[in-house]
Amino acid sequence: MKTLIVTGGSVDLAFLKSFITCNEYDYIIGVDKGAQYLFEAGIQPNLIVGDFDSISPIVIKELTKDSRIKVNRFIAEKDETDTHLAIMEAIDMGSTHIDLFGGIGTRIDHTIANIHILMIPLEKRIKCRIINNNNIISLIDKTTCFHRNDYKYISLIPLTSTVTGISTQGLKYELNGYTMRQGISIGISNEFIKDKATVSLTDGILMVIRSRD
Repeated sequence: MKTLIVTGGSVDLAFLKSFITCNEYDYIIGVDKGAQYLFEAGIQPNLIVGDFDSISPIVIKELTKDSRIKVNRFIAEKDETDTHLAIMEAIDMGSTHIDLFGGIGTRIDHTIANIHILMIPLEKRIKCRIINNNNIISLIDKTTCFHRNDYKYISLIPLTSTVTGISTQGLKYELNGYTMRQGISIGISNEFIKDKATVSLTDGILMVIRSRD
């Protein structure tokens, strides 16, 4: 089951509509302001979640009166962010692939938290990515293949304090059994030299960011 989550942060509506045209989803979740982005893009969600403190009252009224849309409303004072709750909803309904739009913006605390939340689907062997018009962010803890497509650059950043046994193929700057520790920048702005690249590791978690700007 492939699920799309659109949350708050910066969302390019033209890119979102273009991406959905090229990628089919079984289920769509709008998270607070993300539900408004879907409304403005003319995309109907199956579910909207959140405390709805960031969405236009007019838009939330339109969405909640549509009987085809399920609504999960939460109080603002809670331990988890709305995005965290949406990812848990997607996991509980049996998603095997989750794409998250939004979640990156001027609130750096939310951006960092959303990247760390990717550890939850990773632990359950569910593919999950944060996507905007310039980047695709994912976490890996095993050998993974990446396709260049429109993304020229790829950066490897240790999410855990140490990531051991990093080896790469298909990239301009190769690593062979490298140990990467937090606090260094050696993994930034590598480049694809083939249409497909492979990144492997023996222990730890890597953040992988593909960029095209």
